[in-house]
Amino acid sequence: MSKPFVHGSYQEIVAARAGKPFIISLWSLDCTYCLEDMVLFGKLAKKYPDLDLVLISTDTPEQMNEIARVLKKYPLKKAESWVFADKFVERLRYEVDPEWYGELPRTYFYDSQGHTIALSGKLDYAQIEQWIRKNKKNE
Repeated sequence: MSKPFVHGSYQEIVAARAGKPFIISLWSLDCTYCLEDMVLFGKLAKKYPDLDLVLISTDTPEQMNEIARVLKKYPLKKAESWVFADKFVERLRYEVDPEWYGELPRTYFYDSQGHTIALSGKLDYAQIEQWIRKNKKNE
């Protein structure tokens, strides 16, 4: 079940993973590329069972059943799941990243030193796998 993503949630997610590499993916039910990224993350999660992946749906808590159905479709049971639960979505987006204006999918790659790479748009499997391998070595 997805947790409610509210003011302060992003800092909580990042702080809980201090010193460890992880990926945060923001997605939505009506985003085709987001669902394609879910397929990609499903394959990577199968290959790298210890992949720390956080999925944040920009949909609403009222869509929780549909979100759960989509997440069940892909082998992403171990991924932590959140859903936007604040009517003031601009504030949530700004908290995630002041440079992000809501385009989806939006993915953040955190290395163990806390350095971040932010990408908008469809992801590339080979590039993500390269990032995972590099960051597994640096753990």
